[in-house]
Amino acid sequence: MRHHQAVPGAIPVNVKWRKSSRSAVGDDKVCVEVGRLPRGVGVRDSKAPESGYLSLTAGQFTRLIGQIKHGR
Repeated sequence: MRHHQAVPGAIPVNVKWRKSSRSAVGDDKVCVEVGRLPRGVGVRDSKAPESGYLSLTAGQFTRLIGQIKHGR
């Protein structure tokens, strides 16, 4: 897992970010977006996309989703 600071031109322009329909929690509106990267999956805060993103391999992303589903 790597964190990428938002630097102009650093995020591939062809990434289509999608907001999770299940990411809102109460009044906090905790939202994330995911996007397919050339070598995996990007995850970022939808309220602060300029803050950068985490890049995960497909395997790491699959494990993350499994852990979230099991409440870990």
